[in-house]
Amino acid sequence: MRTTDPTIINFKEKFDLTGKVIVISGACGLIGRAFCEAVAQFGGHVVAADIELAKPAEFAEQLQGRNNIKCLGIEVEVENKNSVLALKERVIAEFGRIDGLVTGHQNKSHLIFEPFENVSEENWDKVVEVNLKGTFLLCQILGSFMAEKGSGSIVNIPSTYSVVAPNQNLYKGTKMGCPAAYSASKGGVDALSQYLSSYWAAKGVRVNMITPHGVWNNHEDAFEKNFSNFSPMQRMSYNHEVAPALIYLLSDAASYVTGNNMLVEGGWTAW
Repeated sequence: MRTTDPTIINFKEKFDLTGKVIVISGACGLIGRAFCEAVAQFGGHVVAADIELAKPAEFAEQLQGRNNIKCLGIEVEVENKNSVLALKERVIAEFGRIDGLVTGHQNKSHLIFEPFENVSEENWDKVVEVNLKGTFLLCQILGSFMAEKGSGSIVNIPSTYSVVAPNQNLYKGTKMGCPAAYSASKGGVDALSQYLSSYWAAKGVRVNMITPHGVWNNHEDAFEKNFSNFSPMQRMSYNHEVAPALIYLLSDAASYVTGNNMLVEGGWTAW
């Protein structure tokens, strides 16, 4: 609305997602579940997209029951173009529209204990294909549809380690680590998002990012203690603390926000 009078604006309504169809990949993951719950609570129709093992249809049914809003679960392999095309066609057939895309999928766990010197090409390719190629395909296929319609919001999920390097001291005394392929692939997600934010800006599609960090998932005590020592907030985060940023970026409240990387990392990169 073209106005200088804020008194005529309903600011609460700006965060409402009622009627919007939001596709979320990696929907059944730790952060993905919080994303889906938040979108459904704000009135959005959630398309929960994930691999077969995650049982997205079952998850969507539960989400729909809790929030009394139509949701859909679809199995997808994000690195497979035909699978992503099938996802798009199913969503269009069911809802007739796509208003938002959230690329919450990721692959790194199988490399978490593997030092850089020993990383095989096969393992490198697995991470890059899912994290970067998967994001590319989802943005290309679903984002193009939104651009053709003249509106939409894409939220990609890079990593703190696409902003800064991992602090190797964080992993001392633990069984954990961060593979180089993960940092490289997420750095690509950041660069792709910046590119698309400019490329589609005039077509009404906003492209932003959320960078979470240290999301607690029953971590071992040694890691949690190390993390607290390196974090300005002296604790790990929780998945529900990431989700409100998504509501903002998907909603009309962020109508003039694109190319932004919202850091939800407790000040990790501030020092």
